[in-house]
Amino acid sequence: MSNLPLHPALVHLPLGLAFILPLLALGLTLAALRGKWSPGGWAVVVALLLAVVGGGLASLQTGEREEERVERLVPESAIERHEELAEAFVWTSGAVLALALGALVLKKEGLRRGLAVGVTAGSLAMGVLAVLTGEAGGELVYRHGAASAYVSARPGAGPSSGAPVGSVDDD
Repeated sequence: MSNLPLHPALVHLPLGLAFILPLLALGLTLAALRGKWSPGGWAVVVALLLAVVGGGLASLQTGEREEERVERLVPESAIERHEELAEAFVWTSGAVLALALGALVLKKEGLRRGLAVGVTAGSLAMGVLAVLTGEAGGELVYRHGAASAYVSARPGAGPSSGAPVGSVDDD
């Protein structure tokens, strides 16, 4: 089993989808407000939201599991901020999923349209929380050095030039 953290690999799915969903929801909501309801389109929104919520829950789990390894390097306040934002993101995503499910299954057009507007607004909030959560996670890695908890101090374990990973050596 790899010694690399799973959390960074998982977080990109829900955060990436959080940028796509507001655009998709807005387009489908505008169509619904014009009387062109798309059950297939809303089924896609529901499926993507399921992926966001599932990926978000998995990210929370792996983040908590890997927290112990980095907490000796990173201020607790920075970890807590990231964790609180991540939880808000997942809870918001779950609420938006519930609204989208309601819009998909309810038959009353006025209620369905109202739920669609709620999904669009909620997905925008979800996108903002995704940015804030990702930014806080990036601070853990790039400002506080959380990734160094996974770097071995053994000779020959890292880049041979001593240069940071991804840099170009000017030999």
